[in-house]
Amino acid sequence: MALARVEKPRPDTASAAAPEFSFRRYLEDLERDSPADVIHVKQAINPSAFEATAVLQRLEECNRYPLVMFDRPLALNGKPSAFPLVSNVYATRERCARALGLRPEQAYQALGMEYARREERRIAPVVIDQSAAQVRNVVRRGEQVDLRELPIVRHHRMDGGPYVDMTPVMRDPDSGAYNIAFLRNQYKGPRKLGIHMSPRHNWQIARKYEEAGRPTPVAIVVGHHPAFYIGALNVSAFGEDDYEVVGSIAGQPLRLTPSETWGADFLVPADAEMIIEGEIAPGVREAEGPFGEFPGTYGPQRVRWVINVTAVTHRRDAMYQDIFVGHRDNWVLGAFPKEGSIFNRIKGVVPTVKAVHLPTSGVGRFHCYISIDKKVDGESKQAALIALGACDFVKHVIVVDSDVDVFREEEVLWAIATRVQADQDVDIIRNVKGATLDPSQTDDILTAKMIIDATRPVRRPFEVRIDVPRDVVARTDLEKLIGREQLARIGL
Repeated sequence: MALARVEKPRPDTASAAAPEFSFRRYLEDLERDSPADVIHVKQAINPSAFEATAVLQRLEECNRYPLVMFDRPLALNGKPSAFPLVSNVYATRERCARALGLRPEQAYQALGMEYARREERRIAPVVIDQSAAQVRNVVRRGEQVDLRELPIVRHHRMDGGPYVDMTPVMRDPDSGAYNIAFLRNQYKGPRKLGIHMSPRHNWQIARKYEEAGRPTPVAIVVGHHPAFYIGALNVSAFGEDDYEVVGSIAGQPLRLTPSETWGADFLVPADAEMIIEGEIAPGVREAEGPFGEFPGTYGPQRVRWVINVTAVTHRRDAMYQDIFVGHRDNWVLGAFPKEGSIFNRIKGVVPTVKAVHLPTSGVGRFHCYISIDKKVDGESKQAALIALGACDFVKHVIVVDSDVDVFREEEVLWAIATRVQADQDVDIIRNVKGATLDPSQTDDILTAKMIIDATRPVRRPFEVRIDVPRDVVARTDLEKLIGREQLARIGL
């Protein structure tokens, strides 16, 4: 089985000349417009000895979540790395909103809604010549490759080793569609990585190649504009081309270029910071893990696939990007793209859906809050069932009325406290496919899921929620009544 011979995007000279869609452009704009969002660590640190994540942990304990640039990280070989290390990019929704061209005040409901709007369209990528692709400024192949030159991070105490935790790209051998997913890649040697895959899209692609006795081509994108990774977290059906989805989320065609290992048969992002190319060997398994995962617990050591690295290409002044997995950097990034996707699915059946939120309290995946303007009893459970079907990560769904702000968890809990009778409004669904990394599961695949209907009934009277008249609130001038100095004292 060879790589699919399907119609490929054609070179587009006009698009090749378009403004650069890059990580460094985002960082430059962020530091200029919001300098408090960026911290530089100028002292040398050793990322493989937990020194990068220790800085992020200390900041988190102070309830601070800036993007952190480690200017002088050590590489795995103990020498100063040529690549600055950047982490915590996605730890606030405001920075994610900026990545999509939105204002900070649009970081909550508008962010997921805008994602939903963009995800419904498709923008085809364009291909540029290798000579114009900055990710190919430096090309190392075969014996020239040495992953020990990279500042690969060891994140948590029991991790099985340093991990590259960015996005491998694979290509379906049947349809030719590309799939991008965040998967963990354990350092095993200068030209060897271990990879863990749950039974989703990339797993399905690798399975097809392995059944045919052929290696699976894979390209790990280590650093790109944040919109690239935000787009990669869509929950589109298997067979949808993620390069097209990324373009739609970013609002512009993704620029691609032929890979070093497979040429035009496998295209890679031309504006990435670094690409690690390799092949998953069929029939080969080795111990991989443990690894501190997104739920904030360790994914256990398992027997998993192996990537033999064939090439590394990068910008001349490349930066190395990492996700602070199991923390807000991971949870925020994993949440709002799914909010948009789930919203789109629900809207087709329950058109009065108002908002969807996957809170950080549920690690950005396990809890899903949905607000609807319920017109008919039963709509709330219908919306919840669609959410469970749209994303297998989702474990507990709480549906509330439109007068409840799903982005304020206190209001959601208030709705449970005042609008729920457990024997009538809670449903448990057993033996459903769940997330393999959920530490509460007693089965590798199967789990139980819960729906809480915290909406008011339509067909019988229910107590009205108290409120202060909005017209009086609107005309109340706090500065005039309290004074600017006192307001500043309380942070207003």
